[in-house]
Amino acid sequence: MGVPKRLTEMQMRFAEFIVFGGPDGPMTQGEAAIAAGYSPKRARSEGSELMNPRLSPLVVSYVGKLKEERLEKHKVTYDTHVAELARIKELALKKHSFSAAVNAETNRGKAGGLYIERKIIRHGKLEDMSEQELEAKMKQILNDYAPILNVTPKTEKLTNKQPKEPSEKEPPQ
Repeated sequence: MGVPKRLTEMQMRFAEFIVFGGPDGPMTQGEAAIAAGYSPKRARSEGSELMNPRLSPLVVSYVGKLKEERLEKHKVTYDTHVAELARIKELALKKHSFSAAVNAETNRGKAGGLYIERKIIRHGKLEDMSEQELEAKMKQILNDYAPILNVTPKTEKLTNKQPKEPSEKEPPQ
């Protein structure tokens, strides 16, 4: 007896139940075999044989193909993720669910890199430090973060010059 050249309807149904599950969710190999129409008495053995690549290579490859298609369909990319968040935000705004809309927009910002989450883990307490240690620590923080602390653009100082009063030589305009 050789390997069959193509899948039967029952084998295809079995593979679909394995990949997509049933109405109640994921299925075991035995449950999928019963749902596909195999005998309940041999369901576990049949399911195991159908998932063995040496005994049923066509079924195993079909299961792999179905899994790849499912992954491709539900693949998350940056573009699809941001578009989906925008769609969710619009739906939330239409339903006047502003909290959900804000959350969706915040998550879009995080996906776009507009927000940076930073966690600082401290060891020890400020209360345990001496006054000199606190001052040294504050100076170190100011030096380390000086480029980002002062973000105000530099402006030139204006001199306090009095406006010229019209002189007699210049004709009034």
